[in-house]
Amino acid sequence: MSVETRLRQGFRALTAWSRPVDAALAASALTPAQMTLFRRLRRGEQLHALNVLRAVRAAGEQSPDLAVAALLHDVGKTIGPFYFHERVLVVLVKKLLPARFERWSAGEPRGWTRPFAISRRHPEWSARMLAEAGASACAVDLCRRHADPIDPPRDETERLLHVLQAADNAN
Repeated sequence: MSVETRLRQGFRALTAWSRPVDAALAASALTPAQMTLFRRLRRGEQLHALNVLRAVRAAGEQSPDLAVAALLHDVGKTIGPFYFHERVLVVLVKKLLPARFERWSAGEPRGWTRPFAISRRHPEWSARMLAEAGASACAVDLCRRHADPIDPPRDETERLLHVLQAADNAN
């Protein structure tokens, strides 16, 4: 992901309070149980998720599973507090000190390494939360794998995953 994209994401997060959340758009793609998960996201995360959904749909994708994954792929970050300054630190360490990121993110989300563990493990947690909310196996798999590199896609699920990753990285 480019520095420009990361800066744009940071600016959007800082100014999220000033933009409305289109909850009706989210509700059009989510079940009530899944909507409960969406509401757990911070405002900036909700706006990001909605932008990912819009990008997926702008790419011509209408898969209901992909829509659910677009909206809830980051819900695992709600497992514990994950503040803006911690997110910035995680992004910087991941980019500049990848070996330390790997070491610091390997444990449980406790103490000063908590944000690194949340960053690394949130796809797994998102998938579990979606499964508990009754999401399809495909939507759960897309969330679980949304941070995994794939190239080229080998099947339909990986093609959807590729679309999700492109939309996520652009937003």
